[in-house]
Order: sequence, then C-alpha cells, then structure tokens
Amino acid sequence: MDIISIAIDGPAGAGKSTIAKRIAKVKNILYIDTGAMYRAITLKLLENKIDPDDKEKVELVLEDTKIQFLNGNIYLDEVNVNEEIRSPKINENVSKVAALPSVRNALVKLQRKIAENTDVIMDGRDIGTRVLPYAKFKFFLTASIEERAKRRYIELREKGYDKSYEDVVSEIVKRDKMDTERELDPLKMADDAILVDTTGKNIDEVIKMIIGHIED
Repeated sequence: MDIISIAIDGPAGAGKSTIAKRIAKVKNILYIDTGAMYRAITLKLLENKIDPDDKEKVELVLEDTKIQFLNGNIYLDEVNVNEEIRSPKINENVSKVAALPSVRNALVKLQRKIAENTDVIMDGRDIGTRVLPYAKFKFFLTASIEERAKRRYIELREKGYDKSYEDVVSEIVKRDKMDTERELDPLKMADDAILVDTTGKNIDEVIKMIIGHIED
C-alpha cells in the first residue's frame, strides 16, 4: 500500500493546525505540527539563554534535543510542552530561530524520516516545497491579516495572555515578512498546491473542501 502524505502550508493564523488535526482524525493518520517543532527548539534556546546567533551553541542544543509527538501532544526531551510553546514570548522569537539553517536542516530531516513509513498530514511553511515535495496532496491555507489576527487574539485571550488586537496584527505582519523573505525555505505556495482561502469560512467548511479534494 502506498504511503499517503498530505502537506498543508500557509502563514500564521490561517488555521493550518486546527484543520490538519481534524483531518488527521477523520482519515486516521498521523498529524505532525512542524511549527510546534520550531517552537519547541525556540523554547529550549530561551530557557537556556542561548543566543540564536551563536551557531556552535545552537548546534550543540540540536544534537542534545529529542522531539516526539504522542497522542496529539508534543514532547521536548520527554516533557509535554503543549502550552509553553504557544506563549507570546515564543511567538516573538520563533521566526528568527526557524530561519536558522542548522535548525531547519535538522528538523526537515526528522520530518522526512517520520513520513517515510507512515501516513501523515503535516502543516507548516515549507512542507509542500521542501519537506515533502512529492506529497500526493498539497494545500496552501491563507486568510486576510485581519482574520488571522482576530483568531490569534482570541486564542491568546482564552489562554490568559494580555495582548491588544493591534499588537497581534503587528506581530503577524512582522511574522509574514520574516517568513516570506528569509533566505532558506521561505514561505510560498507550491506550484502544484491547491489554494484555500479560509477568510469568512468555518472549520467544517474548510475540512469538507479539503477532504473532497483528497477523496475525489
């Protein structure tokens, strides 16, 4: 039986993780949140007060780091870090860490290894273009900056973080710029991906649309 790989890319707040998780359950396949992996590395660097510009120390951290996905949770060195990696501090620093060649190369290698023998759905920013360029199904999710900021603002408020909507908009604009302009693996839509604009659509509508393409 052929291994099925589904790639979902898109900017921050487009709904990638929420959609991918639901599709994974419907299709009974493994969900890999690659963005969470970059967030986990960012968390470890911050906790150890390591400057991302210190290449040698970053590489040492990568060599001594274990990231796993178990039952829908992400574990960093065998510790569940679901909540810690979603803090505003991580949001502010993850783009810089994710742009580091050593970090990207290490995590892309791990992501590809996971997909070698397992049906997966992965979401991120370079899944269809670099991690799984030969994925059978590729989707690029997007939404207006206002809609994405609103979603992120509500998410942060629900978790108790005191952030203004204006600050969230500013962070998303900054994140988009860094993601699309970074030298290595910039955020862009794969030539053979299907564009899905989630602006004004609810989760069920988007899931139905994507599954329709997969099962067509």
